Amino acid sequence: MKKNYLSVLAKPVFVLSIILAFMFSGCQQAPKADETVKIDINAVGEPISPYIYGQFIEHLGKCIYGGIWAEMLEDRKFYYPVTFEFNPWGTASDPQWNTGEYKFLNASPWQVIGDENTVSMDKKSPFVGEQTPVVRLKGDGSAAGIKQSGIEFLAGKEYTGRIILAGDASAAPVTVQITSENNETVKVEIAEISNEFKSYPLSFTTPFAGKNCSFEIISAGKGSFKIGTVSLMPADNINGWRPDVVALLKELNSPIYRWPGGNFVSGYNWRDGIGEMDKRPPRKNPAWKGVEPNDVGVHEYMQLMEMIDAEPFVAVNTGLGTVQEVAAQIEYCRGSQDTPLGKLRAENGSAAPFNIRYWAVGNEMYGNWQLGHMPLSDYVLKHNDMAKAIWAVDSTAKLIGVGAVGEWSETMLSQCADYMNLLSEHIYCKEKDSLQEHVVQIKNDIKRVADAHRNYREKIGGLKEKDIRIAMDEWNFWYGDYIYGELGVRYHQKDGLGIAMGLHEYFRNSDIFYMANYAQTVNVIGAIKTTQTASAFETTGLVLKLYRNRFGSVPVKIGALANPNLDISAALTEDKTALTVAVVNMDARPQNVLIDLGEIKAGKEGQAWVIQNSDPEAYNTPGEEPKVVIEEQPLDFSKKVIEVPGYAVKLVKVELVK
Repeated sequence: MKKNYLSVLAKPVFVLSIILAFMFSGCQQAPKADETVKIDINAVGEPISPYIYGQFIEHLGKCIYGGIWAEMLEDRKFYYPVTFEFNPWGTASDPQWNTGEYKFLNASPWQVIGDENTVSMDKKSPFVGEQTPVVRLKGDGSAAGIKQSGIEFLAGKEYTGRIILAGDASAAPVTVQITSENNETVKVEIAEISNEFKSYPLSFTTPFAGKNCSFEIISAGKGSFKIGTVSLMPADNINGWRPDVVALLKELNSPIYRWPGGNFVSGYNWRDGIGEMDKRPPRKNPAWKGVEPNDVGVHEYMQLMEMIDAEPFVAVNTGLGTVQEVAAQIEYCRGSQDTPLGKLRAENGSAAPFNIRYWAVGNEMYGNWQLGHMPLSDYVLKHNDMAKAIWAVDSTAKLIGVGAVGEWSETMLSQCADYMNLLSEHIYCKEKDSLQEHVVQIKNDIKRVADAHRNYREKIGGLKEKDIRIAMDEWNFWYGDYIYGELGVRYHQKDGLGIAMGLHEYFRNSDIFYMANYAQTVNVIGAIKTTQTASAFETTGLVLKLYRNRFGSVPVKIGALANPNLDISAALTEDKTALTVAVVNMDARPQNVLIDLGEIKAGKEGQAWVIQNSDPEAYNTPGEEPKVVIEEQPLDFSKKVIEVPGYAVKLVKVELVK
């Protein structure tokens, strides 16, 4: 009886629990908020300059050659002598940035086919540069020539190029062929050559694929022949640029690209990069490893800017360069055809002046690593002379001076303020053991630079009125092994979080940062990485792409945050009809952020974009399935809660209700 009695007593409780469960089953409960952030959309900051999303490409490592430019052959103009002793690769490390060893071209990549007397170098009458290889044939029917190995080809793909040859008629035919790892070949035969250098077209379709194929130039004739230059590219190149990389650059949608350096510019003669491409001299890279073939000069750079709808930002040589050389460069780029150098530009294929507004007057001249480095007292005079010379040619030029927080920036601002429009700063951060310390470095450095410049405005008379803002024209993480050639470090999910926080700090200081140029775009500490045949966004590139294309442009005030693992920024769209909120979560745990808009109403639905991986060391590799992507999601904003996964960047957009 007792058991039955208890059973009866339990029935009403059981029934009531069922009823309550049914009543509340249709009521969606808001996730418990881990953080509440107040957003005052009426407290707006100065609009975010689109130039904050700038990029930087330098003639260094595999940024341009081996990255964006489509040329497949190394040392195609024979800067290094071709010798029987074949040992092309040197190794180096970068102790300052704690890198492992990396390979760089330290001798000719061309290997002799034949005995040690087969190839010599003609230095008396070279086709280009200082020397041209001469292939001497035995005349016994054996093949001799040169080859380059380690080249990757795709099956069924078309390739195009040219070779410039001269020599004895009896040396023909000269065969140019691609050989696979299994000794399959496709070839082009040049039936006749003469003593005068002539360019011959090359065209191949490879039925095979391989990562260690070779490109060979051979003959079994008599006498000798010379090879002036040779070039090979995929046939789908766009004016010499890689189409896959160009496509990613278009997605990145950066509004401006700084070029050609960097340290490179302090030893660069701009005249080396104009005129007939095959006649431009190859040089040793003045600041870095490897060879500069000068295939990419100002004309090619401007073509790239037009292709990706970006604005040019050109650095001039205030290191080893002279005032006269820089003034001539400005005339070449900006002068009418009535000027001598404007006429030369037109003869080289560009009738209209280049639309270049921004000029970097030098690069890092404060550093003893910089070619032409000089004491600050001397450099301020050189800067002012350079600025006067530039403005004498083009009064509309916008000039960016060389800065470095401390005595250098303060002196430049006090003695050169009348001769610049912006002042550059650079920041690079190494790896930290603590994840949180690693991620926040760039954000803290950006704030440090902003605070210093605000202080200069208070200390230096008249500076505040001149409103010389900051161009952070190099900024990034820089650590780890050089996997993608010189300075070709890999980036991880934690670095993407750091770059996102850095952008937030620029937004918070939109009144003083006018420009920022992520350094660099491709391979060299780059947002994009490539192999010979594939390319992919790094985690940092995904962040830059997401914010550039989705974040608002009118920053609004947000309240203080209690959680140190979160960083939040908010901005209205330009027309102020929608609000964007970006949250960086550097905690492994998901975080729910309640957005308090006060009296402002927002739509109950919106859009969200997430960059997330549960492993902060996750990274992407070209040619492989990406581990980190931008995931677009619908947003339920009915409870005004943003659910942010661990180790994630989440950006949301909601319409405002009038």
